[in-house]
Amino acid sequence: MTLRFLACFAALLAPVCCPGAEGPTLEVRQLTHGPRHHFFGYIGQCLTTPWNASGRYILSLRTTFHDRMPEPGEAAEIVLIDTHDDDRILPIEKTRAWNFQQGTMFYWNPDQPETQFFFNDRDPDNQRVFSVLYDIERKRRVREYRFADASVANGGVAPGGGFFLAINYGRMARLRPVTGYPGAADPTAATAAPDTDGIFRVDIESGKHALLVSFRQLRELLRDRFSKIDEAEFYINHTLASRTGKYVYFFARARYAGNPMAVNVPCSIRSDGTELTAHEYIGGHPEWDRGTTVIGAREGRQVLYDVERQAIVGQIATPEIIGDPGGDIALSPDADWLACGYATPGTNENEYVLFRRSDGVHARVGGFSRGPYTRGKLRIDPAPRWNRDQTAVLVPGVTEDGTRQLHLIEIQR
Repeated sequence: MTLRFLACFAALLAPVCCPGAEGPTLEVRQLTHGPRHHFFGYIGQCLTTPWNASGRYILSLRTTFHDRMPEPGEAAEIVLIDTHDDDRILPIEKTRAWNFQQGTMFYWNPDQPETQFFFNDRDPDNQRVFSVLYDIERKRRVREYRFADASVANGGVAPGGGFFLAINYGRMARLRPVTGYPGAADPTAATAAPDTDGIFRVDIESGKHALLVSFRQLRELLRDRFSKIDEAEFYINHTLASRTGKYVYFFARARYAGNPMAVNVPCSIRSDGTELTAHEYIGGHPEWDRGTTVIGAREGRQVLYDVERQAIVGQIATPEIIGDPGGDIALSPDADWLACGYATPGTNENEYVLFRRSDGVHARVGGFSRGPYTRGKLRIDPAPRWNRDQTAVLVPGVTEDGTRQLHLIEIQR
């Protein structure tokens, strides 16, 4: 699919808005180009953004292949896209801890967002994973978060800074490969629900880590819901710190009898380790709103769920506007714009709806090819990511030459 076609398609579809409101015009621009592949990974939840504080640099991974999972020793390049220099690609580092669905869990450091970012890596000698804090001004790693008692790496940085959540990517590689790092060490593999593994809280400044919630605790929490829970192997997906850092929302999952999500329960816990709670299922890839509210999907609606009240407290847009609320969503930094991406029915393409909550104005654009990667370990999720001033969303897609590239959906106001 050519850039010209995408831009024309966007212009045609953009003015889709509520009666009486003038919708924004969307323009689509291909940001990266082959022959190598470029991707950010994961999704723009919890204020995650590929842009540094000034907006000059966009983080990306670059690889020479995208038709198979990486072997343990195969590194991806970490690059900066310089938007002040004709989107020039600047290679700066490499990582051995990555996959196509989540990338390497890039997060700009909230305490120094202009120059520092986090990514995950692994030790080639023992395959243990760890997190890295890199400074682009000093052009070096300024800290590595390695632990003698756990092989864990960043699963989500608190938006306000101070700490990040760390999980076992070797365990995920065994139990749900799309989210793990192939061949990564899993020290707790012999135990279905270990009490020494789960979600760790890591203090960014001191480097100290503590187990926030264990798999053993999760098994006991969910015991009454599943008859064969003692035989299920637990893991974690989607560790999301709220905008205030007060709460963590996550999915407690477990594999049983070949089903990687035989257990699939959303949970929350305060970031101090108290108030562990299992919730009724809210689908999709949830996102934190302000306060104690999570945005998710329920019965075909984009709903607001309050983790303290344990109840649905509202709805965003309508099913006519957001055709698949179970897709990938991202809330803008000011919490006014919601981007929702999902597969266009009957095609191998993704489409997006951008919805402004303050007045209901919305626009949509489609035509982002997933190529053959619609399911499984190599799938291309919609994964929208906002920039810091709510003027653009970074999205993935397979281009006409068959490479995986990054595109911008820009809001023309």
